[in-house]
Amino acid sequence: MYAGPAAAQSVSLAGSMGSDKALLMIDGQPRTLAVGASSQGVLLRRLGDGQAEVEVAGRKITLTLGAAPARVDGAGGSATAGTPGSDTDIVLPMGQGGHFSGSGAINGRAVQFMVDTGATTIALSQSEANRIGLDWKRGKPGLTGTANGLVPVYAVNLTSVRLGGVEVANVAAVVLPSEMPTVLLGNSFLGRFSMRQDGDVMRLVKRP
Repeated sequence: MYAGPAAAQSVSLAGSMGSDKALLMIDGQPRTLAVGASSQGVLLRRLGDGQAEVEVAGRKITLTLGAAPARVDGAGGSATAGTPGSDTDIVLPMGQGGHFSGSGAINGRAVQFMVDTGATTIALSQSEANRIGLDWKRGKPGLTGTANGLVPVYAVNLTSVRLGGVEVANVAAVVLPSEMPTVLLGNSFLGRFSMRQDGDVMRLVKRP
């Protein structure tokens, strides 16, 4: 028996799969929608440039990748867009090569992360560290082993790391001379979450 719409509905953009499919979080559950498709009363109208336009209860809402959920009352009333940093769940879609990636920020500067459960800490290149204004040369110098042998690294402490709508303070990282297309998200961040993979979606829930 259908009980009617819920009093409130929560919708956020967690990622995209190609140019025409979005990974949405609808009332806490991941849903992959193509443009023009709908689920649980949420219609995906447009997708692009880190944003998705959806229609919920007759209202259009623009969702931004990495923002907290927007809430819409079930009676077709007000719609409120979310702001970053107000949730405890992160949902990441599987990308090319089976990797889980997502947009976020280090010390307030936007970066692209890729989950690396085999890495002890967050790892980023010197060029990326320079781009976001990280004073890595004041970090602790050391060496780490790579496929190309030992390379010099600098151990640093990141003031804040944000992924999706969740922000974590004081996270260990290393800066390497190697060029990397993304920032590797290691266990200095992941260890603060419980982690679960459901098919092509990874869910991180912040530990209390």
